[in-house]
Amino acid sequence: MKVVAAFLLAKLGGNENPTKDDLKNIFESVGAEFEETKIDLFFSLVKDHDVTELIAAGRGKMAALSSGGAAVAMVAGPGGNAPSTAESVAESKKVEEEKEESDDGEGMMSLFD
Repeated sequence: MKVVAAFLLAKLGGNENPTKDDLKNIFESVGAEFEETKIDLFFSLVKDHDVTELIAAGRGKMAALSSGGAAVAMVAGPGGNAPSTAESVAESKKVEEEKEESDDGEGMMSLFD
C-alpha cells in the first residue's frame, strides 16, 4: 500500500508520470524502506493504464464486497433466528470496540510498516 500511496502522492503533487526515483525520494523523505522489487512490480502492473481508470475499477470491485453490516440482519429475516443474529452482531461490535480501546498508542505510525 505504501507504494501506491507514494505514487498517488506524487500524482497529486503535479507529477503526471512519477518515476522510480520520484517514489524513492518520497520514501526517503519519511524514512521508509525502499523496496525496489515491489516498486518494479507496481510499475509493471500500472504501465499503459490510466490511474483514474484503475481507481474506478477498484471501486467497482470493492462495491461488490459485502461489509456484513445491515445485510447480515436482513438475511435472518423476520422471526426465527433474528434475535440471535442481532445479538451476535451486537457481540461482535462490542469485541471490535474493545480492540479499539486497547490501542497501543502507535497511531498512524504503522502506516509505513
